[in-house]
Amino acid sequence: MTVYVDDMFAAYGRMKMCHLFADSTDELLDFVDRIGVQRKWIQKAGTLHEHFDVCSSKRDKAIAAGAVPISYPADVKVLIDLRKQLVKALTAP
Repeated sequence: MTVYVDDMFAAYGRMKMCHLFADSTDELLDFVDRIGVQRKWIQKAGTLHEHFDVCSSKRDKAIAAGAVPISYPADVKVLIDLRKQLVKALTAP
């Protein structure tokens, strides 16, 4: 299982935000606990787009803790497409 952090750097007030997501919800929640992000900030919980928005300092902390840096939007799209294929394969009759 892997945790990923992109390089979106979208402006949010004075901060620059990126997406943090993982191969599973449990892994994502365990990881944010380790880097000091509150679980209540989860976005789109329970969907293929489940993630946390993290500021650039938390992005750096995530990478130091083992998150894989990826490019936005290309790599993020690839991962979402892979998730869709997995769900489709798991739900096929």
